[in-house]
Amino acid sequence: MGETARNAQRSLDVASYAGLDDAELAVRVARQDHAAFEVLMRRHNGRLFRVARAILKDDAEAEDALQDAYLDVHRHIGEFRGGSQLSTWLTRITINQALMRLRRLRRDRVVVPFGDREQPDPAESDMADHRIEPPPSVAWRAELRALLERRIDELPVAFRTVFIMREVEDMTVDETSACLDIPPATVRTRLFRARALLREALARDIDTAATDVFGFAGERCDRIVAAVLARLHA
Repeated sequence: MGETARNAQRSLDVASYAGLDDAELAVRVARQDHAAFEVLMRRHNGRLFRVARAILKDDAEAEDALQDAYLDVHRHIGEFRGGSQLSTWLTRITINQALMRLRRLRRDRVVVPFGDREQPDPAESDMADHRIEPPPSVAWRAELRALLERRIDELPVAFRTVFIMREVEDMTVDETSACLDIPPATVRTRLFRARALLREALARDIDTAATDVFGFAGERCDRIVAAVLARLHA
């Protein structure tokens, strides 16, 4: 079979596998079915990339970690026994790969462990928007998203990862707990702290920006003064 024919066959297989659940895909991947593996990767790419990105704070490093994780998955998927959801198993492998890469990047500097047993402090699906946004609105949304991403990146790695898993990927407390191997109470605590830190950082940004809101100096000031003087002379 030629390369073109093989590609066409794989495309047909991918389309036909789209309706299979994760467990069936895992069985087929264990049999070296690359089309099933492609479906599995595409199904979980978004979540796994964001989890790796939360740990590494770098898009390229997160992509590399995710590729390593998928290779690890492909080698060991026959060992998956279904004791947990496949998505949880995939997430744990991705977390391990991201943490190993982070340790290498930090040259053995201390990494905040995910498995500590700290005590808690006392303290919607996407919908298509068919309206056409004006360019200023699109630009504002992009700037706001970039600001939020920068502030999320500034969170400690343990808080940042829980925030991404719970708030961005909408994972449950129990699944996040299983993926990170920490108690559910610790998941709640870290999410609470992450939200508090983000609120504080964004509040500072708003306070700083508020001083320049409806700016008056410069051309506007000159224009008003000139207009008043012109009317006086009239």
